[in-house]
Amino acid sequence: MSITVQQVVSLHYTLRTADGTVLDTSRDREPMDYLHGHDNILAALESALEGCSVGDSKVVNLTPAEGFGERDEGLVQYFGRDAFGPGELAPGMRFQARTPEGQRSVTVLEVGDQQVKVDANHPLAGQALSWDVEVLEVRDATRAELAAGHPLGIEVSHTEVEDKKVRR
Repeated sequence: MSITVQQVVSLHYTLRTADGTVLDTSRDREPMDYLHGHDNILAALESALEGCSVGDSKVVNLTPAEGFGERDEGLVQYFGRDAFGPGELAPGMRFQARTPEGQRSVTVLEVGDQQVKVDANHPLAGQALSWDVEVLEVRDATRAELAAGHPLGIEVSHTEVEDKKVRR
């Protein structure tokens, strides 16, 4: 079965920067599952996986625009220290901020007595990325998964449940 819309795909991946630095991998944990055609993964990666079958491996190279976008220096801003409430603040900390475009993750860059410099760019914005993927399983999504818009986990069929009842 090859990957098409409304199928659940299970795959292993390794995500690397253009210089080969490994950013993330599923190889040492459970595979990643996603519902194809439902914006569960980057559009360019999903498009590259269309038509692949179980056992296929491929490397998908994405430009910054295809990945997490180009860096926008306008998203680096200063806010009053009091906007963060009491508590410790340090560079590298991440927060969720409400913006006119919805929730956005921000990273603290600098902390001063009066102001805090934050970056609302995605941490991987502006980077070319390489996804090394191996397709492990492709199956039709259930109605519940289609309604939810994402995989729901292990599927147990009615036959398997009845089979277990008989064996007890």
